Amino acid sequence: MEYKIIDKRVVIRLDVGDEIVQAISDIAEQENIKLGVVTGIGAVDKATIGVFKPKEKKYYANDFEGDYELLALNGNVSTMDDKTYVHLHITLGDDLGHAFGGHLNEAYISVTGEIFIDIIDGQVDRSVDPVTELNIFKFD
Repeated sequence: MEYKIIDKRVVIRLDVGDEIVQAISDIAEQENIKLGVVTGIGAVDKATIGVFKPKEKKYYANDFEGDYELLALNGNVSTMDDKTYVHLHITLGDDLGHAFGGHLNEAYISVTGEIFIDIIDGQVDRSVDPVTELNIFKFD
């Protein structure tokens, strides 16, 4: 993994074997990013993607292994209890053009990942919502 900061944008290259969520979290911590928007593309060979079922208040995970294009990586960096909090969604495409997506738990780069973090001045913290039991934005 390598990255460069240009103006208020972190330009990241992930390499074979890099795990996306951990890499973004590490960079956000190293660069003291409290709030940002994440986007990216690339290729992965292993991913765990979840879907939240509100009635059950539970995430269900699906594991994918094989050759997948990372069609879209979207999400944000914020904080929870003053610690880095990375929330990402992903869409993957297979060799037949089928797309799969959801909440990204983890994904490993198979070729490269081209990721951007747009840094926003400020900080938004999260707290557990009593209704959904999810970690949602908290505005004081």
